Amino acid sequence: MTFALFYFLYSGFLDIILFYEYNYVTSYIKGYIMIDFFDKTGVMSIGTRLRMLSDRVTKESEKIFELYKVGLKPKWYPVFFVLCQKESVKTITGIAAQIGHSHPSVIKIIKEMSQAKLILEKKDKNDGRKTNIVLSKRGEEAALLIENQYTDTTKAIDKMLDQTSHNLWLAIEEFENLLDEKSTYPRIVEEKKLRESKKVKIVNYEAKYAQAYKSLNEEWINQYFEMEEKDRISLENPKEYILDKKGFILIALYENVPVGTCALIKMDHEKYDYELAKMAVDPKMQGKGIGQIVGEAIIDKAKELKATSLYLETNSILKPAISLYQKLGFKKIQWTSSPYARSNFNMELIFD
Repeated sequence: MTFALFYFLYSGFLDIILFYEYNYVTSYIKGYIMIDFFDKTGVMSIGTRLRMLSDRVTKESEKIFELYKVGLKPKWYPVFFVLCQKESVKTITGIAAQIGHSHPSVIKIIKEMSQAKLILEKKDKNDGRKTNIVLSKRGEEAALLIENQYTDTTKAIDKMLDQTSHNLWLAIEEFENLLDEKSTYPRIVEEKKLRESKKVKIVNYEAKYAQAYKSLNEEWINQYFEMEEKDRISLENPKEYILDKKGFILIALYENVPVGTCALIKMDHEKYDYELAKMAVDPKMQGKGIGQIVGEAIIDKAKELKATSLYLETNSILKPAISLYQKLGFKKIQWTSSPYARSNFNMELIFD
């Protein structure tokens, strides 16, 4: 497979490796990549470095194809390789899927290879709407001629890899597997959340947070629904409505600014100890994981208060909120009536 490594770097597969990076550097000094630049930028520029390596290998591959006089261009090779495998008929769609290229890209290569008389396009015998791609006589001859190129290139690359501490071919495969599990973007989003979450501080409610508590909850309610009388009473009188009745309120601070709230309302219920309510996060601060942080904190507070179960009401249109509650351990239960017109979705969390 080491022969394929040489052409892998050219063929465009690198497009899937990394899309998040800074400046693209194309400078060369006496044939060597600007190592000093990469020493300074670090792994953040892995995409740039791989692309530059791809450029170097591409220049070499063009010379190698000329050396063996096979009649192929390097960019044709992935399509040519697939057509050499005769276990099934090949369509443009099938080829694109196998080599990871776009449909238009494969169409362009097929057109160029057809003009070079390396392939033939034939209507499928069973389905006239399908066009099968096969090697022409000249293409079959090229498949025989390229065997020596395979042999020599494989040996040369193998010798290069033997001189490295880390096998590049295996490293690329491992990196691709990691990208298949989770691409670069969500990994960076996670790191961003983790860094920003360290600026979040959870504190107990105090009178000085009364306006923030009220405005944060009013903002999210008005964004999706309409304020109800019960909302006004509880938000204007949190001490009387929640705290004096053995409830609890937490405030999330981001750099000492109130950006989130959540409350435990004591319930007189045979099954549930507290209702989790009044969870709100400043829309401008969403995406930093603040909702999960304050949610986890309020659950810890419930456990501290010896609660064995929590209950909450929400609305089925609030998909992100429901997803968050599920992450926190809540499960959907059968709907029961609610004093809030907007509520139509109940959940519970039973502590072990």
